[in-house]
Amino acid sequence: MQNAASPKANLSLGRSALLLAGLLLGNAALALGPWLVRLSDTGPVSAGFWRVLLALPFVIVFARAAGQKLGGMPRRTLFFVAIGSVAFALDLASWHIGIGMTRLGNATLFGNAGSFVLLVWGFLIARSLPRGAEWVAIVCAVAGAAILMGRSLEISTETLIGDFFCLTAGLLYAVYLLNLQNARGQFGSWSLLVWVSLFACPVLLGLALILGEPVWPTDWTPILILFITSQLIGQGLLVYSLGHFPPLVIGLALLTQPVIAAIIGWSVFEEVLSAIDILGMILLGSALAIARAGGVRAAQPRMASSNSR
Repeated sequence: MQNAASPKANLSLGRSALLLAGLLLGNAALALGPWLVRLSDTGPVSAGFWRVLLALPFVIVFARAAGQKLGGMPRRTLFFVAIGSVAFALDLASWHIGIGMTRLGNATLFGNAGSFVLLVWGFLIARSLPRGAEWVAIVCAVAGAAILMGRSLEISTETLIGDFFCLTAGLLYAVYLLNLQNARGQFGSWSLLVWVSLFACPVLLGLALILGEPVWPTDWTPILILFITSQLIGQGLLVYSLGHFPPLVIGLALLTQPVIAAIIGWSVFEEVLSAIDILGMILLGSALAIARAGGVRAAQPRMASSNSR
């Protein structure tokens, strides 16, 4: 009987390893996003517009392949999806602007602060104080953010402003998720992303034009790689793997993003990290991992794009 069960056990182990590899690869692909935003010769908001628009046909195909309906959305649901989509567009615009002003490691950490905002939102909904690991997350978040922002101010005021842009993006991302959480029960992740993209694209294009950014790329390479890695490979692998892991594993996998981004910032843009910078990143990263792993007492939305950029 052991010999008969062994192939099944090996198959299960192999599948688990494949899913874990997909989760890590998805996070690694998303970590390339800030670098590619900097390399694009459009404005940062324009890069966000192309990133969403170019992925839209593929997202439609993914939704159809998954058997998810694209129509029949009630007006009330459509209203909240529209509000969430505008928040998503503003989130992406704010994050891309911040990427050009602060260090890549900071941009990635602060841009993913939405999970911590959801943790705090859970306290408000439950009308209760944090418990146990939730206090640890709060202390780590405050200490880590203070260290990183203090170091940014030492570099330049612009770097600190970049941190605030990325932190604002994290707040807007939480607004996006909260507005779409009810629709998540009625529509699949891919079909919701179709609607989000349809609403977000004109907002991003309008913002880019208002800011006077160049919209049409002269070099399409960074833009194409951005949408392929961030929207297709990154999001696609996360959609596939998220339902197979507990929140703790997903939270820990998230930490690969700031590590990769910081390495790119150091090797490509000569963004030097001191020991205190690394401590700040560890503290803030730990807070995000705890927040994702644990404790939101209100129902946390779980969507195709809910776990990272």
